[in-house]
Amino acid sequence: MDMIPPPAQPGPPLWLLAELTYRCPLHCAFCYNPVDFAHTGAELGTEDWLRVLREARAAGSVQCGFSGGEPLLRDDLEILVAEAHRLGYYTNLLTSGVGFTEARARALRAAGLDHVQLSFQDASREVNDFLSHTRTFDLKRRVAALIKAQGWPMVMNCVIHRLNIDHLDRIIELAIEVEAEYLELANSQYYAWALHNRDHLLPSRAQLERAERTVADYRARLGERMRLFFVVPDYYEGRPKKCMNGWGKVFLTVTPDGTALPCPAIPPACCPAWPFPMCASRRWPTSGTAPKASIATVAMAGCVIPAVAARTRRRTLAAAAARPGNSPATPPPPIPPAPARQIMVSCWKRWRRPTIPGRQPLRRCCSATPPAPA
Repeated sequence: MDMIPPPAQPGPPLWLLAELTYRCPLHCAFCYNPVDFAHTGAELGTEDWLRVLREARAAGSVQCGFSGGEPLLRDDLEILVAEAHRLGYYTNLLTSGVGFTEARARALRAAGLDHVQLSFQDASREVNDFLSHTRTFDLKRRVAALIKAQGWPMVMNCVIHRLNIDHLDRIIELAIEVEAEYLELANSQYYAWALHNRDHLLPSRAQLERAERTVADYRARLGERMRLFFVVPDYYEGRPKKCMNGWGKVFLTVTPDGTALPCPAIPPACCPAWPFPMCASRRWPTSGTAPKASIATVAMAGCVIPAVAARTRRRTLAAAAARPGNSPATPPPPIPPAPARQIMVSCWKRWRRPTIPGRQPLRRCCSATPPAPA
């Protein structure tokens, strides 16, 4: 039997995603917060996050994204941005816009923030507010104007799913109107709350094909005026895609309680169970305790989990193909077994199981029909 060669050692984690908090004023059905985020540990304090920034920079990280939840809910955000700027990071803020006042914008600009990513849920007030369960569309428009007034380059982000994918042309026109330099059309990735609400969010193959044509048309029309990013959709590709372009190759995520992960979606409880250096989850110690780990000790092999990804994909192909407008799904080509496959599958099953037996999360269930855009 041929031995499986050891994975190539990845380079430094160039992109640090600092998930400062799981708290968020929005209630999106596709939220990427963990379903059981209410049961996670306490958030790291200011000094602990400052140490995270220093250790990650020493390990080779060059870009830092401040995310959440809603990072503007942290009162120390300006302190963290200022330290990241001092350390030499390129810094960006990923925000819903809630809490982004003119005074806060000036303070973040003075702290050295380099750019802002602002999320919209749709191009119309009615659908945007329906999907976020808040009245925030007009606020987001005002925040977009604040971002441009401060001279920041702006990324507009919109998560795409069945309830808004047919509005793609209007979403792109909105990005042009608010003068975004970049537009990220982020096809929903089905984990966490999006996985729980997948039956309400998964578009048809026909919808995705129309969306790709729309994006291609606008790319040809806009040229260099605005860059359009169309995130590869889940379930409809020929093979499972690499998560984050290979675990640990580019991204390092640190969660609000200090857990270091090579992917924002992997359940931390799974990592210590794997007896090979694919992902070693570590938690930053709180102030005043002996160091348990640092960025340098987070072992990541920069690999994909084909066995688990293919198994999950096959499980949903039939459901996806059954949607109106879909053609019969073609099974993906055979994928060789991955090492420790049974351990990975066991972890995957454990992650998908409801936290409380017999009780399904309801807070973000999206079962209603969205209003028609004006």
